[in-house]
Amino acid sequence: MRIQIRGPMRERYDEILTPEALEFLVALDSQFAARRVALLDTRRARRDRYAMGQVPEFLPETAAIREDPTWRVAPPAPGLLDRRVEITGPPERKMTVNALNSGAKVWMADFEDATAPTWDNVIGGQLNLRDAIDRRIDFTDERGKRYALGDQLATIMVRPRGWHLAEKHIVVDGRPISGTLVDFGLYFFHCARRQLDAGSGPYFYLPKLENHREARLWNDVFRFAQQYLGIPQGTIRATVLIETITAAFEMEEILYELREHSAGLNAGRWDYIFSVIKNFGQRSDFVLPDRSDVTMTVPFMRAYTELLVRTCHRRGAHAIGGMAAFIPSHDPEVNEVALANVRADKEREAADGFDGSWVAHPGLVPVCRAAFDAVLGDRPHQIVRLREDVAVTAADLLAVDKTPGKVTAAGLRANIAVALRYFDAWLGGTGAAAIFNLMEDAATAEIARSQVWQWIHHGTPLADGGVVTADLVRSILEEETARLAAERPAADRDRVALAAQVFEEHALTEDLPAFFTPKAYARHLVTLT
Repeated sequence: MRIQIRGPMRERYDEILTPEALEFLVALDSQFAARRVALLDTRRARRDRYAMGQVPEFLPETAAIREDPTWRVAPPAPGLLDRRVEITGPPERKMTVNALNSGAKVWMADFEDATAPTWDNVIGGQLNLRDAIDRRIDFTDERGKRYALGDQLATIMVRPRGWHLAEKHIVVDGRPISGTLVDFGLYFFHCARRQLDAGSGPYFYLPKLENHREARLWNDVFRFAQQYLGIPQGTIRATVLIETITAAFEMEEILYELREHSAGLNAGRWDYIFSVIKNFGQRSDFVLPDRSDVTMTVPFMRAYTELLVRTCHRRGAHAIGGMAAFIPSHDPEVNEVALANVRADKEREAADGFDGSWVAHPGLVPVCRAAFDAVLGDRPHQIVRLREDVAVTAADLLAVDKTPGKVTAAGLRANIAVALRYFDAWLGGTGAAAIFNLMEDAATAEIARSQVWQWIHHGTPLADGGVVTADLVRSILEEETARLAAERPAADRDRVALAAQVFEEHALTEDLPAFFTPKAYARHLVTLT
């Protein structure tokens, strides 16, 4: 066989890595690997052009698609009609049970930003999903409390890794296969028919897309996979995360490319901010203030979300809002303030026309549901609300310089502390980490380290006095590393030092690395047998 498994074969892994499933991965790789590489090359070239002063635009060559009022996406599939609350998290065993039981309408099982892509997380996650669909999954915690599936379960949607990530534990003809195709392919091969038999279907979230050609690649993957397994065309449904600034200019085209498989768009707010910095960080007119000041109501973020709702509803698609990452605390005062903020955020989304939104913790499901219940009532969505009052220009999407706020010493330290703590968790195999009462994932770390890079690059003044320099950042990093190491057992302190190294390699370089995950994965998470 052209395919080799280089990760350890643990108990039950042979149930996922069957000869037939591996043949399917080889078929996917043969069909799509070259196109994937070409599209990644296009990303790099586009980013280089932006560094030279070019900016995105609404594409003249696809104007006919945007101006044609007649086309629509496919109608909602079973289990995806009402999506007023969606919960997200990694496909770990406990999370799988709790998310499915949470009362949310949908669970996004996340192999991407919320999963550190260790071999055991990748294959163990596939086992957990198959066991959940077969209702063979339970969990007993360290206190002896048992968790089991209830009667009313959330609909499963799977988010595979982005196109930029490889799976080095599986190689085809001596080269690593796409992590995207591994996550999609193994789940689809083992669970598509199981989901159909259960009255649902194989549903996906698609991350990090940068343009409609990447959406076309996904659509072709779906068509090939359905044909390969003899499943009717159009069975798959997928929601695209609009979490890059370039994709914001091609929302209609992305829906059009995926229209037979589309389940709408999602406002991936954290990665969207990261994408702005990554693409335009070298320009002084794109310097952002403290992350806490970049709210969903600042002009460029408001334009993006308003356009998303209008675009989706014009084409009969769901518009899904952004993440509420707060973790309920034991401190009543902390809870009161944080839950009020979450409530206001979800009420704003519902009032703007979104059809549902995301939460990271089961304790936030009732808050989100109440906000959308107040607007939707018994209706499953508000797609009929076309938002024809919205008119967004390219200048509106790029109005980053209109963002109010300041760069402060506290904001700089917070970015360093959060990124460091996240890298420490990620290196330990945890991709969704509780940090300062928030559930943080890779997108948070990307914003934090890229903002630090941007502020160093521009010598940004601090509102409290002084400027951001590499030496100042190293000094704060040293302090935060010592603080984190003091909180950890002696056996974990080497990992804290590694986390500081990952931060330096991705925030204190001359050029901003596109993502921290590829290099950190290759160096620290790959365990070949």
